[in-house]
Amino acid sequence: MNINNQTIIGALVAEDYRTAAIFKKHGIDFCCNGNRSIADACIDKKIDAQLLITSLLQTAAHNNSIIADYNGWPLDLLADYIEKKHHRYVQTSIQDIVPFLQKVAKVHGANHPELILVEKLFMESAQELTQHMLKEEKILFPLIRKMVTNTDGTESGACNTVKSPIQAMMLEHEIEGGRFREIARLTNNYTVPEDACNTYKVTFSLLKEFEEDLHLHIHLENNILFPKAIAMETLLTVY
Repeated sequence: MNINNQTIIGALVAEDYRTAAIFKKHGIDFCCNGNRSIADACIDKKIDAQLLITSLLQTAAHNNSIIADYNGWPLDLLADYIEKKHHRYVQTSIQDIVPFLQKVAKVHGANHPELILVEKLFMESAQELTQHMLKEEKILFPLIRKMVTNTDGTESGACNTVKSPIQAMMLEHEIEGGRFREIARLTNNYTVPEDACNTYKVTFSLLKEFEEDLHLHIHLENNILFPKAIAMETLLTVY
């Protein structure tokens, strides 16, 4: 695998998702801001690009890990997978996290006021993500599925293009990514304090898992599904 300073982060993670762990370790956003080069990301984080590249190459060289080849999936299959796995995960996890987070903020908020803000941010995220996923399921994903099965080219008219809803979804992804970066900062990357009860610990564990799933969720859309859908639409329109 060829990895250098000008390698685009999102494209690299799309090719081999194992490299995402290296970017996470260095605090580099590969999903919402995956369109940057390694060089630009390293300048922003003030880290040695060559050391990062060496770690990425070492990770990519290990062939003993079984990884899903999301990059090679048909677009309708990928849309189905995102909807059935990640959308359902978000829906069920919100139901689990909200009561725990509300209880922890009520009981421990006096000693840990950051919990009040974490609760507020997560409630905002839960509401926005619910609406976001509904728009994908009702508007964008059906357009992608229709395009995959449409051998005669896409229908004319701006209302049928995938570009406009994709731009809207990517903007919303950026907002959600920002919310969870703030939640991670407020919780010191989900580090529980010494006076944390079991509910506190479980809540932070669930929040961390939620963020990790969201990273993969957004990555699959921003770096694989969306650019390939735009490319397919362009190709069908030309022919």
